[in-house]
Amino acid sequence: MSDTRPVISEVHGQIGHLILNRPAQLNTLTLEMIRLLQQQLSAWAEDPTVRVVVLRATGRKAFCAGGDIRALYDSFHAGEHGHFDFLQEEYVLDQFIHHYPKPVIGLLDGFVLGGGMGLAQGCSHRLVTERARLGMPEVAIGYFPDVCASHFLSGLPGRLGEYLAVTGVHLSPADALYAGLADHHVRHADLDRLVDQLQQQDWGDDAFAELNALLADVVQQPDDAALPRWRSAIDRHFAAMDVPSIIASLQDVTEPEEAGWAQELVDLLHTRSPIAMAVSLELMRRGRGHSLAYCAELEMHLIRQWFTKGDFIEGVRALIVDKDKQPRWNPPQLELLEPAKVAAFFTEAPEAR
Repeated sequence: MSDTRPVISEVHGQIGHLILNRPAQLNTLTLEMIRLLQQQLSAWAEDPTVRVVVLRATGRKAFCAGGDIRALYDSFHAGEHGHFDFLQEEYVLDQFIHHYPKPVIGLLDGFVLGGGMGLAQGCSHRLVTERARLGMPEVAIGYFPDVCASHFLSGLPGRLGEYLAVTGVHLSPADALYAGLADHHVRHADLDRLVDQLQQQDWGDDAFAELNALLADVVQQPDDAALPRWRSAIDRHFAAMDVPSIIASLQDVTEPEEAGWAQELVDLLHTRSPIAMAVSLELMRRGRGHSLAYCAELEMHLIRQWFTKGDFIEGVRALIVDKDKQPRWNPPQLELLEPAKVAAFFTEAPEAR
């Protein structure tokens, strides 16, 4: 009989395993899962017999494709508080993982999106397989990159943070390594062997150093990254003042090879929520150089407003509920977005520290 627990927790040797177990739902997170993860990680943090934690998932398609956004949508429409409870507790969990006292290995196989990135980016060792696809695609559903993305995206080299936040594109394993969103590449076929090695290891006093040495013997080189080819262009275009200026910069490209890439981005941006893109850009710039705690507080400030003032509910309706794929963004076009509407989201925002 298959295990139906949404989070499976096991200890083998000195390794604690946390396994996301909703493969049919791409391991999207629920409030119950957040609480189970928090409870078990808290217990293992105090347990001297558990030296390393492995965070992974069942199924072939996803490590975690984000939060269960349909549940958030339903909670809002029912006038309940579950959507806020989920997000508040998710932020506590993500920050807890970032500061965890023991190594946490994220085995990132398949889609790692949204809330999945919130879990993964806190891990001390982020291992991607050739099947991994990482991203913060929130602008596609009228939302902004959350789960402390204003910290881990804004800290990327150059303007990669703005690029990923505003476009919502997914990254290949090689590009995730290049950007600094992953640490090592391991073939999917080698995952079981790696887990066996971890469980057979006799861990000493410095689990972090011992894990680094072990991984040095098993990591592989991924295929070539695509991002370096466009890195200078990304840094140039996404340094523009606002989203209309970014689009104008992309449209001004005349060099044939870059022009094709730029036009694809322009077409993509025209499908995204205008208010979500604009707020996401501002969020990245406000988060850059600031602490994880501050970035979490800033994002929660936006979340408290977004369900009623942003495009999230409409995006989920169009893409998940009614599935007409025709979201009615407010406003529908960037040209109609007033800067004051963007600025209003940051009124009374927490002071930077």
